[in-house]
Amino acid sequence: MFAAFEAVTGWLWGAPLLVTILVTGIYLTVRSGFFQFRHLGYIIKNMFNKDARSGGGDDGKNLTPFQAISIAIGGTVGVSNMSGVATAIATGGPGALFWLWVAALLAMVIKMAEVSLGVYYREKRPDGTYIGGPTYYMQKGLGEEKKWPKGLWLTFAAGFGAMIFSTWFITAQNYTVSEAIGTTFNIPFIVPSVLYVIGIYIVIIGGIKKVGKIAAFLTPIMCGFFILGSIVILIMNIGQLPGALAMIFKGAFTEQAAVGGFMGAGVATTMRLGFARSVYSNEAGWGTSPMVHASAKTDHPVKQGLLGAFEVFMDTIVICSMTGLVVIVTGFWNSGLQGAELTLTAFESGMGYFGRALIALSIFLFGLTTSTGWFTYYSVILKHWLKNNEKVMKIAEKVFILGTPLWGMLVTVLNVYSNGTPAQLWTICDFTTIVPTFVNVVTLFALSGTFLKLLKDYKARYMGIGKLDENVALFYEDKKK
Repeated sequence: MFAAFEAVTGWLWGAPLLVTILVTGIYLTVRSGFFQFRHLGYIIKNMFNKDARSGGGDDGKNLTPFQAISIAIGGTVGVSNMSGVATAIATGGPGALFWLWVAALLAMVIKMAEVSLGVYYREKRPDGTYIGGPTYYMQKGLGEEKKWPKGLWLTFAAGFGAMIFSTWFITAQNYTVSEAIGTTFNIPFIVPSVLYVIGIYIVIIGGIKKVGKIAAFLTPIMCGFFILGSIVILIMNIGQLPGALAMIFKGAFTEQAAVGGFMGAGVATTMRLGFARSVYSNEAGWGTSPMVHASAKTDHPVKQGLLGAFEVFMDTIVICSMTGLVVIVTGFWNSGLQGAELTLTAFESGMGYFGRALIALSIFLFGLTTSTGWFTYYSVILKHWLKNNEKVMKIAEKVFILGTPLWGMLVTVLNVYSNGTPAQLWTICDFTTIVPTFVNVVTLFALSGTFLKLLKDYKARYMGIGKLDENVALFYEDKKK
């Protein structure tokens, strides 16, 4: 039964979705003048300027740009970076890391486009807060501007929302955290699972502003710890680094024979795993990040879009690469281990038990920011669907606050007592990304003209590139006036 499900997921994550992502990513890259390559330094530098961090100050209602990107990075830099990447390499070989890089480089402009469109098409609620995301630009961009038939854009929006909500039930966060903490400290998985649930409740009860403040505090710390630990391991194994890089590039284009606990993999499998892990890790094209970035206080959509591009750079080019390289240079990638246990063992081999404990605690924090970040995504979709029924909306929010942490714990219990494997869990998680990513990326392609117009305005207005057109409306609501 599961073999059939795995085959269907593999096919969908093969040519159909890969071609869609590649075509859209290459198209936006070329039409934007290879922006993410030519202006990578600007993207990184922009992340640390005062305006990007505060957006002109905290108005007490909306997120600051830094809080928004902290939630987004916290929501993406999660267990996929630790467990998913390790599993991809253990299953598809070192070459999977190469395709993860390719996907990430294209993902930078895809994320920049979806975040920019999320901010452009957002709307202001009666309480003064902003809200937006893929369902909003599907309705306004495809429905109102492009005049798509209501049945078509509504099918896109409903399919997107329904599959995003499926992750409420199917999530790898709780299990990976429980595996990391349980195996490291030799305690039953249910103990960290319950502690993790309590941690999520403490954060999400305070609403999106509290999620933003905690994410802004935790995200830089946990990323810093993980990067520092990874650098230590890489320095200790510096002699293995050239060979590891050779395996990555060679394995990306040649069939990899079975060796050690590695079962061998073809190029198609390696490429699929690299792209799947990239999307699940940085969520570019998935449509999640625009829902939180749209809540940020900013005066230009592309300003927030640049933070989205940085989000992909940090999540995948930096964090995922660190995980992959550590797993490969330490020689454990073909040990037969998978998931968080593979990453933890690789760190323990270089830094001893201290290293394993440090990364296990980091995984707990990574998972916590991911789960609480995803709560905000469910909230955005609920508010769009139920915006004309505040009474039902309040009940629905309470249900989601109560249920959000519990389903992950149920996944942990089922996985432990049914003798499931991390690879099987990640296959199920991959399935939940297919529909929302496909309809969202197709929508981005359809609305690419709007994004490119906004990017042209930003370059003229802030980068001194091109001529400024004062007639360009920076927000959809302004255009309608």
